[in-house]
Amino acid sequence: MTTAYTADSIKVLKGLDGVRMRPAMYVQGGTGVDGYHQLLTEIIDNAVDEALAGHADEIEVVLEKDGSAAVSDNGRGIPVGIMASEGKPAIEVIFTQLHAGGKFDSESYKVSGGLHGVGSSVVNALSTYLQADVWQNGIKHRIRFERGEVVEPVHEIGAAPKGHSGSKVSFRPDPAIFKDVPDGFDHARMKRRLKELAYLTGGVKIILEDHRHTEVRRDVFHETGGVAAFAESLVRDEKRLYPEAIRIGDSVTIDQDGKPETIEVEVGLLHTHGYGQTILTYANLITNRDGGTHLTGFKTAYTRVLNTYAKNKNLLKKGEATPTGDDYLEGIACVISVKLGDPQFESQAKVKLLNPEAQSAVQSVVYERLTELLEENPKTGKTIIEKAASAARAREAARKARDLVRRANPLENDELPGKLADCQSQDPAVSEIYIVEGDSAGGSAKQGRERRFQAILPLRGKILNVEKANLGKILKNAEIRAMIAAIGAGVEGTGDDAHFDLADVRYHRIIIMTDADVDGSHIRTLLLTFFYRYMRPLIDAGYLYIAQPPLYGVKIGRQKEMQYLFDEAALQKVLKEHRGKNIEIQRFKGLGEMNPEQLWTTTMDPESRVLLRVTIDDMLEASETFEMLMGTEVPPRREFIEDNAHKARLDL
Repeated sequence: MTTAYTADSIKVLKGLDGVRMRPAMYVQGGTGVDGYHQLLTEIIDNAVDEALAGHADEIEVVLEKDGSAAVSDNGRGIPVGIMASEGKPAIEVIFTQLHAGGKFDSESYKVSGGLHGVGSSVVNALSTYLQADVWQNGIKHRIRFERGEVVEPVHEIGAAPKGHSGSKVSFRPDPAIFKDVPDGFDHARMKRRLKELAYLTGGVKIILEDHRHTEVRRDVFHETGGVAAFAESLVRDEKRLYPEAIRIGDSVTIDQDGKPETIEVEVGLLHTHGYGQTILTYANLITNRDGGTHLTGFKTAYTRVLNTYAKNKNLLKKGEATPTGDDYLEGIACVISVKLGDPQFESQAKVKLLNPEAQSAVQSVVYERLTELLEENPKTGKTIIEKAASAARAREAARKARDLVRRANPLENDELPGKLADCQSQDPAVSEIYIVEGDSAGGSAKQGRERRFQAILPLRGKILNVEKANLGKILKNAEIRAMIAAIGAGVEGTGDDAHFDLADVRYHRIIIMTDADVDGSHIRTLLLTFFYRYMRPLIDAGYLYIAQPPLYGVKIGRQKEMQYLFDEAALQKVLKEHRGKNIEIQRFKGLGEMNPEQLWTTTMDPESRVLLRVTIDDMLEASETFEMLMGTEVPPRREFIEDNAHKARLDL
């Protein structure tokens, strides 16, 4: 039977119906945890835009017990007057019509992150209720919506305190839309974002209150040091090469199709004794995870200035390698922030800035200001050049080691015999490799695997902590070299000789499989640190996984089949449900204690196993966490352990 396609088949979705029907089209992150938090981010961004325009200096975010959130500011207040073109109050139009807002008027908001005008209305559409209170001209106004529909038109509800103006938007995400977000707003996630905004706005006071606990949690962020203070927050005092972060800031006016446009540029940077680099980029306070034109402009000017400075001051020894751009970036913590009128991004996620004028502006400001700063602070300049020269020497020393791991077929590498048990498949899309802790577990894995598409690489002992070593030392480590050779794509972060090509990866599932104990957790963290610092494209592509081996095997009564449990809570539940029955419990302290059949059934069989895909949702948090857990400083690590010790499981 064929259904007729007629004029009656055409449906017109009115108002915000389309948003509720297809929320993933309008919300970055869809209806999952990311999309849920994006609603709050949209409302916060509106308050921040008011602050950037110079009309507000305080923002408050409150998380309520019922799952709702409220954002208030002391700005001008959302317009409540009648729009002549619509015949409705402006505040109603803003919350009920897509592509409506003050961001399209360059006089109202010269700088804004959300230029599409869909944020407020989308939040309204996807909330069980949204209420906006506005204080203007001595009067308090209110409007209320339910699932996008007006239930209380804008009306006066009293007098506003003398001299007070501003807005407060309260809303509760609709659980019918966000079905898989049972825990509500994540306090730590919002705290990080608000702290980040406090640095980037440079002087705006931002308050976070969480009312969901017995005692109200209150955090106040008021950072007047801007991006320089932000850069300093990314490192520890003991690791600095010089006392204070370098701040570079200025505005540049560029002709855009016959119309002048002013671009504000701020850069804060600080060098450390470490080997990695942390560079955070923002356009109109929006995080650009993949950088973009502003990052390109910075790197170009930064490398040019330092090369010129080193040459003019005769700071490089004759016969030694000239530092590359990556050598100059070794150990850097850097924050780059630009504000411009019409930001263009690569995608809806806004991970990469595309504006060419941003590159020109950053390049100009960094070149001029950094040149001046180095002339005024010769000791700092000399220290930076010496650090880069040391990185260049290490890079040269690593050349031979790096060549060893570039061979197309890792089985030809004389470092690998007896370690890698490769799979038969030559297709990376279906091939997977288990990186296994120890020869004992490796033996069980080799016997239990499906050799057609599963490869096994056992590691002996704990691998090198890459957070405490330079690349030259890292590439001399036999276990790391074996991993790099088996994966086949090379390593990142080695200057002009950097070699990492995702197309050369030999397995599209790289699975870390360690024991479910303290030592196994440590080895897993060491491996994750290595992959994050030197093979991050694997994570971005979704190729890195963590296996989930069981902690216990139990047989209840006369059961023949063993039931596998993955945590202590599951065991306690079984014990409670079968209290007084005959329960046999087997504790798997290591993968080697499981026979090949058990290891296959519980951890390696694609039909029954559980794999955790490694993702990086927050670059700042990831970098800080690896630095804290694996870096050279003991106090932050001790503080972390003390704060989280109550969550640990004692392994006996």
